[in-house]
Parts: sequence; C-alpha cells; structure tokens
Amino acid sequence: MGASFDTVEAQKQFADAQGFPYRLLADTTKAMGQSYEADQPELGFPRRITYLIDPEGTIVCNYDLSGQDLETHSQTVLDDIRARS
Repeated sequence: MGASFDTVEAQKQFADAQGFPYRLLADTTKAMGQSYEADQPELGFPRRITYLIDPEGTIVCNYDLSGQDLETHSQTVLDDIRARS
C-alpha cells in the first residue's frame, strides 16, 4: 500500500493516472507519516520510505529512497520478500 499527505481526491487521481491496482492512503493529518518517521517539516515534503512489514506486523526492512533509482526499487523489495519466505 502507499500513503502520502495528499487528500483522498488527489490520491485517487494519482492512482488512476498511474494505473495502480490498489488504493493509496491519504494521511492528511500526517499522523502515520510522523509515526513512520517520514515527515520532514523543515523541507516541506515527506521522505520517500518503503517498509517491509511481516505478517505479525514487525518492520523487517526499510528502504530510504532519497536519491535511489525508483525503477529498480520494486525488484529489490520483491527479492527481499523472496529471501525471507
């Protein structure tokens, strides 16, 4: 799942435009972003972070995407899932 500080309407438009087969969460209060250390009020935009969470709800890996190649990121996460399965 994905989340951002955008509104529900903005998230829906983005997901539709990108053809995502899943919904995106609209964290307009930034509560989740703050809990997951994504909020960067000094910069005015959140950090791009991916968390790999196991079935018990434990974060087993995190990926800070600052300056990372987003084209290869999904394969990296899939490889990590396979390695843990």
